[in-house]
Amino acid sequence: MIRALYTAASGMSAQQLNLDTIANNLANSSTVGFRQRQLQFQDMIYQNLVTPGAAQSQETVSAGLQIGLGTKSAASEVIMTQGDMNQTNNPLDLAIQGTGFFQVSRPDGTLAYTRAGNFYLNNQGTLVDAQGDPVVPNITIPANATAVTITQYGVVNATLPGQQNPAQLGQIQLATFVNPGGLESVGSNLFTATLSSGDPVLGNPGGTEGLGTLQQGYLENSNVDVVGAFVQMVLAQRAYESNSKVIRAADDMYSEVNNMAR
Repeated sequence: MIRALYTAASGMSAQQLNLDTIANNLANSSTVGFRQRQLQFQDMIYQNLVTPGAAQSQETVSAGLQIGLGTKSAASEVIMTQGDMNQTNNPLDLAIQGTGFFQVSRPDGTLAYTRAGNFYLNNQGTLVDAQGDPVVPNITIPANATAVTITQYGVVNATLPGQQNPAQLGQIQLATFVNPGGLESVGSNLFTATLSSGDPVLGNPGGTEGLGTLQQGYLENSNVDVVGAFVQMVLAQRAYESNSKVIRAADDMYSEVNNMAR
């Protein structure tokens, strides 16, 4: 009975983390380029009351008697399904159709990766993200540019006064990973590489690396499935309630044992 109390408590703790994950997904259902996370569980160690394969007689062996000791949260994986496209008609808004991440340089000099393409120009004309971190490779657009076009392959062109043909200003590159689900979320729509994700593989949009193409004037919405998240929330709540009932049942049985001594 004491074992059941701790086993059920582990289930309640795991479902609490599951609900925390679902809550964060729902809170970011309108966040540009957000990638939802999914909590994964695994069973804990087992207590062998009878070891599987133990000899019961000269002719038979035991199938074993093992009691599980609960569950625990094993991982929180980033789900990389494509989000819906939202047309903004802003020439600096970019959406990735397919795989890949934009690269930005953080204040400490490290690189971060994002699917959020709501870019702006800083006071020097450099293309930056919503936090003011410059896009890598750096793209600088002259203040007198009358029109900016970004092709699906990431080539940035601008129409300048006195020039008939657009001037090429730079090339936007994308990064991909062997295991993008292993990226670390650091907030502000940014991810960083980890040993689990592997090192980034760089390339031009639509190139031979299998990277997606860019869509100018569009933003990628969050990939959170709100209806699915509500279903997961109900399931987590029911699992939590089931484990709490196990605790109450074990407590009642423990009380009966205590009453026998009176």
